[in-house]
This record gives sequence, structure tokens and C-alpha cells, in this order.
Amino acid sequence: MNIEQYVQQPVIRHDWSLAEVKEIFNLPFNDLIFYAQSVHRRFFNPNEVQTSTLLSIKTGACPEDCAYCPQSGHYNTGLSKEQLMALEEVLSNAKKAKETGATRFCMGAAWRSPRGKDFPVVLEMIKGVKALGLETCVTLGMLDEDQAQQLKDAGLDYYNHNLDTSQEYYDKIITTRSYRDRLDTLQNVRDAGINVCSGGIIGMGEQASDRYGLLMELANMPEHPQSVPINMLVAVAGTPLADVEKLDEIEFVRMIATARIMLPHSYVRLSAGREDMSDETQALCFMAGANSIFYGEKLLTTANPQQNDDVALFERLGIRPEQRSEVEQEPVPSVLPESDQIGGVRFTNAAV
Repeated sequence: MNIEQYVQQPVIRHDWSLAEVKEIFNLPFNDLIFYAQSVHRRFFNPNEVQTSTLLSIKTGACPEDCAYCPQSGHYNTGLSKEQLMALEEVLSNAKKAKETGATRFCMGAAWRSPRGKDFPVVLEMIKGVKALGLETCVTLGMLDEDQAQQLKDAGLDYYNHNLDTSQEYYDKIITTRSYRDRLDTLQNVRDAGINVCSGGIIGMGEQASDRYGLLMELANMPEHPQSVPINMLVAVAGTPLADVEKLDEIEFVRMIATARIMLPHSYVRLSAGREDMSDETQALCFMAGANSIFYGEKLLTTANPQQNDDVALFERLGIRPEQRSEVEQEPVPSVLPESDQIGGVRFTNAAV
């Protein structure tokens, strides 16, 4: 493909080939970052990052066998098993998240799919968080059409359901649900009018072709996910992936950059694994087009940088949390003015 021509006029595509993804992913690193940053600046303010907080509202004893997950009931990881959190406790956590600058509050439950007795409680959680002026997001496993519609009626903004990896590598990671199950859930979410949050995990022992395949699957969906979390595996003792070789961080940055180029309007989230990344690697990810992170000390059950560390890094990089005057169902990406003066230097959004 003619990458320079594409970067000059990025368009939403749903027909990416594996060969095209490979070509972009393996560009000389400086070129890849330059192209990704160029696309990023067309649709977003390059110095703003959307901030979310993630809370595990039901932990452990999940019947799925995801090889990376300490919450799976198939593995002994020493994780305590907890029941669904009380509504009042969830709302208290949401209030604290808003006070620390989060604009989206995400709730995760370790379920194969929502349970009948607990689902109405989750709907009330969504309504309560929404009433605080926060965007709402949940991840509850597989959904049918009716469940998706009930979530929409409760005011849900985003539903997270990751593809995790390529179709070809998927059964090496999960056997208790199929790739088609995941795609069907995402279709039910789209049909209900809920924004999709879907990405994957790299560093699970997959081949480079599986990374290309994951990006191709995401970009070739009927509608690009509005939010795309890119996770680096956090290897947890007791899981089948506990001893997998750590991923090269440059490879991770390439994943972020390629996602930005292929999914120009999507928020690309620098997600799990950030605790183990240097500030320099995170800075490269922001330069490559990542514009969303999780604030807070924990991502479900694994560590995440403390909020004050994120604030310090943002200050060093001249980045600020994205601010919204009100909760929007489908956030419109920020675009810099045609010309803008920052720190005495004039920048433009002219084509590359």
C-alpha cells in the first residue's frame, strides 16, 4: 500500500489485508512513529489523554479457562473469590474516581455471562455511575441481544469485550468459548447502540502474524471499536502463561502505532502491563498515538501505576487529562485548530 498517501488522507477502511498490516507494522521505527503521530494529530489533540478507572465488582471463580487470567477457576493463583460488590460501595469508588480526574468508570465482573440474580444490580450500578456525570463501561462476559438492550436502556456508554488475539492463535489461549462467541457479543452490543471497547493482549507466546491478525480483525469489523485497549501480558504465577518470555517493548510500541494508523478515529488505550513499563516506553506509546489510560492502583487484579505517578509523568510530557463538559454517548475526537500557537511555536495540521 502507499502509506504516505494514506497518511495524507486517512480513511476508515474495513478491508485490510494481512500483508498490508505486516507492511505497516514493520516500517522503519522512526517512519512508523512519524506516520502514526501524523494520523493521530488529524483527529485528536496530541497532548490530551482520556483517563478511566477500572473496578472489579465481582472477583474470581470465573468458569472460563483464559490462560492469562488469574480470575479463572481453572487455576490456583491465590486470588480470593468475592461476591458481587454492593451498590453503595461501587458508587463510592466511582465518586473517588471522578474526584481524581477520571472521565469514565469501568466495572468488570468475572462471569461467563451475566447472572440472572446479579444482572439487575449491575443495571442499577450503571444508572448510579451515570448520574454522577461519568461515562459508564462494563465487562461482563458474553451477552445476548436482550441483555445488550437492557444495558443500553440503563444508560451504558461502553461495553468491553476483547478479542484477545488472532483467530488462528485463539484456541491456544481459550477453549471454553469460541472466537465466534466473542464476535457475536460485539455485534449484539453494536446492534443495541452501545459503544464498543475491544482490543487484545500481546506477549502471550503468539507469533508476529497473530499480532497482525488481531489488528486486522479489529479494523475489519463492521464499525471500528470506539475504544481499543492494547494490553501487554502480565504474567501471573499459577496461570499457564506464568513463564512466558517477556515481550520486547519496542514491539509493543509498534502495536500501538499500527493500531493508530489503522483505526484513526478510535481511542487507543495503553492498558495492562503499564506497571512494568518505563516512563520512556510510555512516552513512546503516547507519541505513537495512545490517548487513553486507566488511572488507579489496580486493573481488576493486577497492578497499575499509582495516580500520582501518572500525574508526574503527564507533567513531564506536557500532557493533560482529556476534559469533557458533559458525558457523551459517542465522543467526538478532538482536533487541533488549523493552526495553533503553543509555547511561542506555531503548529499546523497540514497534510504530511
